Amino acid sequence: MFEFDQYLGFLAFLTILTIGFWLMIFLLMFVVPYWLGGNLLERYKEWKAEKRAKREAL
Repeated sequence: MFEFDQYLGFLAFLTILTIGFWLMIFLLMFVVPYWLGGNLLERYKEWKAEKRAKREAL
């Protein structure tokens, strides 16, 4: 059915596919929410500083 080279190629393909799948899951579950949360926190800090600067200018 398969020769040994084809079997190794198939295993390499499955390994790369599986690593890519789990990397995508990791990025969607941890990295993207971390990035969004940090971005929102920075925008909030900038908004707060801008509000404080307007208050001090008056």
